[in-house]
Amino acid sequence: MKKEIKALFSKSPGLKLKSKEIAKKLQLLDEHSYAELKHFLFKLTEEDFLERQGKRYQLLRADSDKLLGTLQIVSSGDFGFVSLKEKNVKDIFIPGKSLSTALDGDLVEVELVEAKRGKNVEGKIVNVIERGRKEIIGVLKKNKSAFFLAADDDKIHHEIYINGDNLNGAKLGDKIAVANIIWKNKSLKPEGKVKEVLGKAGSYDAEIASIAREFNIAYKFPKSVLNEAEKISDVIPPAEIKKRTDLRSKTIITIDPEDAKDFDDAVSVDILDNGNYLVGIHIADVSYYVQPGTSLYKEALERGTSVYLVGKVIPMLPEKLSNRICSLVPNEDRLTYSVFVELTKLSKIVNYRIEKSVINSKRRFSYEEVQKIIETGSGEFSYEITLLNKISKSLRAKRMKKGSINFFSPEVVFKLDDNGVPVEIKIKEVRESHNLIEELMLLANQIVAQHVQPKQNKIDVPFVYRVHDLPDKEKITEFARFVRTLGYHFDPNAGNKSKQFQALLEEVKGSEEEAVVNEIAIRSMAKAIYSTNNIGHYGLGFRYYTHFTSPIRRFPDLAVHLIIHNFIAKGSEKNLSLEELEEICNNASAKERSAVSAERQSVKLKHLEYLKDKVGQVFHAVISGIMHFGIFVELSSTLAEGLIKLRDLEDDYYSLDEKNYCIVGRRTKKRYRLGDKVNVQLIRVDEEKREVDFVLTA
Repeated sequence: MKKEIKALFSKSPGLKLKSKEIAKKLQLLDEHSYAELKHFLFKLTEEDFLERQGKRYQLLRADSDKLLGTLQIVSSGDFGFVSLKEKNVKDIFIPGKSLSTALDGDLVEVELVEAKRGKNVEGKIVNVIERGRKEIIGVLKKNKSAFFLAADDDKIHHEIYINGDNLNGAKLGDKIAVANIIWKNKSLKPEGKVKEVLGKAGSYDAEIASIAREFNIAYKFPKSVLNEAEKISDVIPPAEIKKRTDLRSKTIITIDPEDAKDFDDAVSVDILDNGNYLVGIHIADVSYYVQPGTSLYKEALERGTSVYLVGKVIPMLPEKLSNRICSLVPNEDRLTYSVFVELTKLSKIVNYRIEKSVINSKRRFSYEEVQKIIETGSGEFSYEITLLNKISKSLRAKRMKKGSINFFSPEVVFKLDDNGVPVEIKIKEVRESHNLIEELMLLANQIVAQHVQPKQNKIDVPFVYRVHDLPDKEKITEFARFVRTLGYHFDPNAGNKSKQFQALLEEVKGSEEEAVVNEIAIRSMAKAIYSTNNIGHYGLGFRYYTHFTSPIRRFPDLAVHLIIHNFIAKGSEKNLSLEELEEICNNASAKERSAVSAERQSVKLKHLEYLKDKVGQVFHAVISGIMHFGIFVELSSTLAEGLIKLRDLEDDYYSLDEKNYCIVGRRTKKRYRLGDKVNVQLIRVDEEKREVDFVLTA
């Protein structure tokens, strides 16, 4: 269909048609085909093949003399690349001298030059169409008589001049947000105005606010949203309880991290008369309180997800909802959406049902408490926990047998003092208690995704899937080459790569290079995203998968609750439209990427803060990256990362051997490879530049 649409407009470039007119021309007369047509029209506008004016679509014809794209400047600031709007054209290389007055993220107009650099055509920026960043975050400084912003982001290499009249109350050393950036003459500095003072640079609140602003994450709720939340009653109307399956007398428990504030999910288990298990997965019914058209809904849609920074959560929903009314706290009636699954003792699904419910959790467990019960077999609700763990292990074994890949990305837990300063860092241990909950959530997510699939004589229901594409062949070949340098085997041409990943990740388990191998394996994969087009989930090995189990902290889960309820209660014709779901998927995927970047930045800043008084100390580390200017190392005890500059390797002159993931000494032929174990000494921590430097020790 996509090809037919492209052919229609390509043959007649002057066409301006409404979607119904296009459907008529392509003879797409049934409701299902028309829904698909609207989906592909949306995609083609996203890909800049078509443009929409009002209700009409027409061919987007780019002026051949003008190439428009987004500038991405490398961290060193020596050059950048422009990613063009035309998706099939390679990025254009822009040397430093040709960057003009453009900043990282700007929409720019590029003129090509004849010279080429590697595989990328070279160009120069001739016009800045639109600033990509509405504000830049950094520290207010002064040079002689002039105030300026020193940006936090290492891709902003220019000091932003600030006139004394535009300080907005900011003082030297403050963390500030600067907006209204004007830069028309390359021989002068860019200029801006202080939009907001975030606090004293280095203070905990200022750093949290600056990370949020840097990644365009809203960290304060508008008054209209807070007012709407405050009007919601803590008391569940008796009439609403009557409409639901009443589970308040059942043994239902929650299992979460020790420091969790919002409890999305609860679980239960029974043994039926036929000997089968009935597992209940009970999810907070946020959709009862957050309805389309409300300020709460619009704000949650915009935020897309909660963001978990070190020591601070930026929630998707106001605290009254996220921590109180919706949270499945113990000994309180709560509205839920329950998935009941009947399983045989071999974990075969016999039956399931999805129902609106009301629960009263009997106990809030931490992972540590559950782990102790699993190991000892005794404790409160030990019968239910032991049984759920048995079911979970069986589900996990079945999933792995079908080709699911369990990647391992180690995480750290920071212990902070009252001022937010890290005093201890531990690597999080994933144990059976974590797997117990994970498997049950995966089960519920699969069942909900399968439930909306077309049955006989029924049309497709627009839906939000969590999808994961097949890995790129070139990246898999690169990955195989990398693990071979570490002494492991991976055949990139094998038919069943999932089994190979499983075997390799099991082989490196517990080794010091485990984190590096897992990280490179993850990088060789496609990114999981939200989509209305179901292509399955390669990493998990699932044909149908969605996100249903965390509606307090993820908007797609909330949308899936609405879709499922409408589908079950009212029929698919009352559901959210394909266009609405496309917007939800695109926004949620983008917000998820921003959240992950912000969370990583938060961890990096806390690592810097933790290390700053440890200069001179020696650490055990693993080489986590190889570049032409140095090698990155990750400390085994804390996962903090830093750089060993090649110029600091004084025993020889080293150069990069990109093919073999190593640097090689010219005289000694000594090699340092990705994944090698080394001892390093900390020599410098620069919190302002966010840099940590090490040197090798014996």
